[in-house]
Amino acid sequence: MTTFPSVAHAPLGTPQVLDRCRTVVGPALREAVGRLHPWVGEMAAYSFGWCEVGGAPVTASGGKGVRQALALLGAEAAGAPGRAGVPAAVAVELVHTFSLLHDDIMDGDPARRRRPTVWKAYGTGPAVLAGDGLFALAVETLAETGAGGEAVRLLSAALGDLVRGQADDLLFASRDWTGPGRVRLAEYREMAEHKTGALLGCAAALGALLGGAPPATVAALDRAGRHLGIAFQIVDDMLGIWGDPAVTGKPVHADLREGKKTYPVLAALGSPTPAAGRLAALLERAGDPAEAAALVSEAGGRSAATAEARHHVGAGEAALAGVPLAAPAADELRAILEFLVRRDL
Repeated sequence: MTTFPSVAHAPLGTPQVLDRCRTVVGPALREAVGRLHPWVGEMAAYSFGWCEVGGAPVTASGGKGVRQALALLGAEAAGAPGRAGVPAAVAVELVHTFSLLHDDIMDGDPARRRRPTVWKAYGTGPAVLAGDGLFALAVETLAETGAGGEAVRLLSAALGDLVRGQADDLLFASRDWTGPGRVRLAEYREMAEHKTGALLGCAAALGALLGGAPPATVAALDRAGRHLGIAFQIVDDMLGIWGDPAVTGKPVHADLREGKKTYPVLAALGSPTPAAGRLAALLERAGDPAEAAALVSEAGGRSAATAEARHHVGAGEAALAGVPLAAPAADELRAILEFLVRRDL
């Protein structure tokens, strides 16, 4: 039977876990960004919410730090101190931010977290440059660790999947709502696993790798993170239709107004209900988003999305249960799975 060294804390609630991990990772992340060219570093700091355009510091910080937490908990679940996962946390956070910079350019999004996006604030070319700098810094961060070769391989594979997922997501926009060219739910799941799940799985897997975990544990944590990513993306889809604008920062029915191929809509269109036919006709003519949201619910899209997100939470928990993990990190990982999809379920 596998035994693990004792740990210094009882299991924490998820908000406390996220706070604890941000506190541990924060100084290392800032130190890494500080190694960039000053102008590139300013844009990176702006994207993290650390400063305004021009470099004036601000006290606000951006994001929950989920990937940072998964990396530290991955190391702790392997029986190592959380600090063993700090390089993984820094690298994945850098890649995530790099992907957001490029994503905002591709989508033409003018704002993120109620501030101008980097390309709107600094220009498209500088934003691309900043993203490239963040990616190079992430690779350097992992290359300097004792598991540098394998760690960079894991990150590169996750980035390759992220690119595939982003490509599929962009191509979905040009496909028909119904008929033989429509987006199938299986295609959506693959897109979400790649676009969102790959980096979440990579964070936990890299933390475990740097914590000395065996390959089976590294692989199990990667699978759990990928299932979390699918569930997370589905809940984001639900928030994009029915979420409170005060919480999401998006206008009500934003995703329907933009014609996005989201899970609730795709599930509704595939249901054998009269509402599905009315929804398809409405979407084809870009009709009233409020009416579309009601039809998605009536056709079962909202309940199907909830059930699918729950399924992937269960699959993530099953992946964690398949290998020996140290407590309390294992319990905190399971709590994060549930916490992140409870936002609208």
